[in-house]
Amino acid sequence: MPHKFCLKLALLGVLVVPLAGFALPAVKPNASKLTLHSLAVNASPIRNFSKSGSNDLFGRLRFRGGLVLSSSDRAFGGLSGIEISPDGRHLLAVSDAGAWFRARLNYKGKRPTGLDKATIGPILALGNKRLRRGRDRDAEAIRLFKGDLNNGIALVGFERNQRIGFFKIKGGRLMSPQRYLRPPTRLRANKGIEAAGVIRTGAHKGGVIAFAERTLDRNGHHQGWLWHGGKRHPFALTNVGDFDITDIAGGPKGGVYVLERRFRWTEGVKMRIRRLAVKNIKRGAVLRGETMIAANLGYHIDNMEGLAIHQDKAKRTILTLISDDNFNSFLQRTMLLQFEVVR
Repeated sequence: MPHKFCLKLALLGVLVVPLAGFALPAVKPNASKLTLHSLAVNASPIRNFSKSGSNDLFGRLRFRGGLVLSSSDRAFGGLSGIEISPDGRHLLAVSDAGAWFRARLNYKGKRPTGLDKATIGPILALGNKRLRRGRDRDAEAIRLFKGDLNNGIALVGFERNQRIGFFKIKGGRLMSPQRYLRPPTRLRANKGIEAAGVIRTGAHKGGVIAFAERTLDRNGHHQGWLWHGGKRHPFALTNVGDFDITDIAGGPKGGVYVLERRFRWTEGVKMRIRRLAVKNIKRGAVLRGETMIAANLGYHIDNMEGLAIHQDKAKRTILTLISDDNFNSFLQRTMLLQFEVVR
């Protein structure tokens, strides 16, 4: 992820030259000491995606609504990955402090209005043990692998101690992992597994797909991996505009959606979503995909890190995004955004 202090200032639209020792990163809560508990989450509506108008169509997506989420509970924040139930009513997220967060998402018509029945708990290690080291707790992605959000198996990707865990879900709670996948090569220390997903259709259905935040091959493309049928297939995504990859999710109607983020001092933060054709994901492939949406600070975005996909009652594909506030709610926000795929 980008340097936290720089990101916060850019999101405020402020340009300064930081002095040595002046930038103090927000302190993450120690989730190894966290106990399972309920919490209240406040939600303020985002009615328009663009800050300059009320248009709801952006690229190939239609904005349905959004929320700015906040809580007085110190364990809340840092949400870096999200999964959502098939009916769009329940979400399960993970934080880079090592917590999981579950809540019910409420709507008025198509527009999300708030969260209730929120619960938070610690991500566990093998054997139901606690993750004591901070580098072991840096969860960046979550994706349902089997079952549902009440009882099933979820993938959780970790950035610093680089691995993808298969975690049991029981009674809506994220339990201890059963096993891990490891990337085939050592990744950069703070640029490890950032995106992990499952392919939902096609010849690779059920396959696990993953990207690091920034691991480029010899040609400057983003290096990705597909695990399917007991084999690992490396492939690549073209590096267009020097964005970092923050999440990936398989769509129920085909396609794989990639969430990307770019940070520069002179322009602040940008967000982009690309869609890849499932049939093109194979060993050695170099994919470009199609851009579904691109946004900068003229839109209501923050440090967008999580992406989930479900279908509504009319079988329309809905994308849900969440941002990581780096546990500094004064300078950043936890934002939940929803879009409908229109073509």
